[in-house]
Amino acid sequence: MTSQKQKIALIAINNSITAGRINTIMKEKGWSCKKTSDGDKTVDQYVEHNPEIVFVSLDLTSMDGHITALEIREIDPNARIIFVSSKTRLSKAQDAAYSAGAVGVLITPLTKSKINEKWKDFFSEIPDAPGLEDLDELYPELIHKEETTLPPLPLPELILPPKNITFSDVPKEKKGKRKITKIIFILLTISTLIGVIFYSGLIDTTSILPK
Repeated sequence: MTSQKQKIALIAINNSITAGRINTIMKEKGWSCKKTSDGDKTVDQYVEHNPEIVFVSLDLTSMDGHITALEIREIDPNARIIFVSSKTRLSKAQDAAYSAGAVGVLITPLTKSKINEKWKDFFSEIPDAPGLEDLDELYPELIHKEETTLPPLPLPELILPPKNITFSDVPKEKKGKRKITKIIFILLTISTLIGVIFYSGLIDTTSILPK
């Protein structure tokens, strides 16, 4: 006995309450759900899980829901996308749904009856996605992401002494100056001693001096 493969719904909704509500309703229908609130991750999960339908809101992080839907349609022309929006943003959601060729638009707050009312539309013929023609021109900075690297920071310039400088060339105290200072100090000391001797009478100056 073989079990039927469980269908997958990808829920790319930024509002956790709305995402949780869709998750509950779809699980009651026997579906498996994958949830995210990031545009780039939504595209990655679509490629990984190949879900049958995608619920997407406009206010995704990293990349808005409109561009996310267009990228999914560019990867898979048969992707079934349903936009989920509040009444205040319904006009933008409808424009995005037309641009991305979505199979439906749901208005929050969501109920099981709202999803059941449009269930057949979700699996009807998939519309064209006219927004794909202008995708490169409208959003080049998001579609064609180029890796940019910062230039390496310059290393601080080391200040080195000239190559022809040796330790012997470092200025030294002149020995000659030190010698002169020492001689002057000795002479002053001797003259001071002589003066003290003469004035103290330790030596009889009459025997030395001529008569």
